[in-house]
Amino acid sequence: MRVPLLYAKQKGLKLLCANPDIIVDRGDKREWCAGAVAQAYSEMGGISLYFGKPHAPIYDLARRRLSAIRPNIPDDRILAIGDGITTDIQGAIGEGIDSLFITGGLAAKETVTVTQPDPEKLSQYVLEKQLDPTFSIGFLR
Repeated sequence: MRVPLLYAKQKGLKLLCANPDIIVDRGDKREWCAGAVAQAYSEMGGISLYFGKPHAPIYDLARRRLSAIRPNIPDDRILAIGDGITTDIQGAIGEGIDSLFITGGLAAKETVTVTQPDPEKLSQYVLEKQLDPTFSIGFLR
């Protein structure tokens, strides 16, 4: 990964990152995601431009698409749902919309989520991350 990134940096190329997640779960498998590449590129001194959660452009796009279906939906009627506290939940908080944190995903181990999160571990986790979701649930299914 380092060689192509170093070459891109030397050429002064900007890296466009549409999904800032560092890791994602695909079924039972945890994988590196585009955010890890962008992070490595930035750490090497390159410039990474982010467009996915938690960055504002993705929310602007979502609001425009929502408005095309049903105009004038106020922010207090929008719920962001996700398992990434530093992407999904941080983005919702930054946009002033409610969030539903799915603890059985990326943070299942930290929140000790079997069916629902352990309340004490969840409190500890969100305090550590300094991000407080509006709601939390173990799983959607």
